[in-house]
Amino acid sequence: MPKKVVLAYSGGLDTSIIIPWLKENYGCEVIAMIGDLGQQEDLEAARKKALATGASAAFVEDLREEFITGYIWPTLRAGAVYEHKYLLGTSFARPLLAKRQVEIAKKLGADAVAHGCTGKGNDQVRFELAAKALAPELQIIAPWREWKIASREEAIAYARAHNVPVEQTTENIYSRDRNIWHLSHEGGVLEDPANAPDESMWQWVVAPTAAPEKPTIVEIGFEGGTPVSVNGKKLDSIPLLTLLNEIAAANGVGRMDIVENRLVGIKSRGAYETPGGTLLVTAHRELESLALDRETAHYQQILSLRYAEMVYYGMWFTPLREALDAFFTSSQRRVSGTVSLSLCRGNVNVTSRRSPYSLYRTNLASFTMTGYNPKDAEGFINLFALPITVPQEETQPKAQAAHHEAKAR
Repeated sequence: MPKKVVLAYSGGLDTSIIIPWLKENYGCEVIAMIGDLGQQEDLEAARKKALATGASAAFVEDLREEFITGYIWPTLRAGAVYEHKYLLGTSFARPLLAKRQVEIAKKLGADAVAHGCTGKGNDQVRFELAAKALAPELQIIAPWREWKIASREEAIAYARAHNVPVEQTTENIYSRDRNIWHLSHEGGVLEDPANAPDESMWQWVVAPTAAPEKPTIVEIGFEGGTPVSVNGKKLDSIPLLTLLNEIAAANGVGRMDIVENRLVGIKSRGAYETPGGTLLVTAHRELESLALDRETAHYQQILSLRYAEMVYYGMWFTPLREALDAFFTSSQRRVSGTVSLSLCRGNVNVTSRRSPYSLYRTNLASFTMTGYNPKDAEGFINLFALPITVPQEETQPKAQAAHHEAKAR
């Protein structure tokens, strides 16, 4: 039995009841680790709540800078989007939280770590793969796979019975996860894919119909595939992403609704708000269209898909992801420049793309035949068509002979 457990704590429903549950069922000391990922919540209140509900110590760790530069930017440079839509806001947050959780466990001499992820979801895999990669000697406790609580309603009842204050009620049943990149919603009416999300569910991005009618223009600058400026002003990572979040959210940009395939094999329905991230992914993709050659761009699409799967599956601390990072670091060397976007009532349109490494040449792209000999195309087409024409030439005489023979009979 573990004597000292470090719990990844958020102050939400699940982790709030885990502290008394661990003490009841394991008789162990519980230390709460609260990661500040820019979720804009009262983390000091969460720390006090953890102590009040039985934790021997509680730490608030500011991970925002590391989160953006070490997890968000690499995923952005890789162009990684899961199943066409999901910008991986929860996926790449979990490995970082687990990493810090393990560091604290080692520092304080803990012999176990715990998390509040359900037995049906992806997050249990993400937390535990990270822990196994970084500290395989630590025991992992996953209460949702052990206790008899089978629903959020029962979890709420457990909290009330143990005098643990929680915000969720049987009427407000959404499970949410927020950080500086996104805000996710699961549960409630979303569990039926036929239901539209309630407008009251959205908490960050304004309704497109309530956004300003006049378009907002925003220019984003990149260096080596990494965002560095907004509207010509150089910004560090936290203020840059914060500003883009504000601009996009005010213009109704960044809402998304998806039925996704979880790693465990279950389809789930979620709604996500990713305002600044939507702008960055759009702008980055447009800048790549200027700066990447065709072969690199097309091959990168294959690797981007794999990178997205690895992030979604929790395979952050793996040799393959690190190797893919090396590829994208190389491929992104020319992805520098600016992209201007027009935001209007939930829509994003590209108005300008500029790069000192642009491969676009007006004299080649225009309808004026300059810098290009159109006669060269004839030989190219003949060679390009060989795989199509050669089999036809070989089979045509045989087919004709068979036709004449059948006719003679």
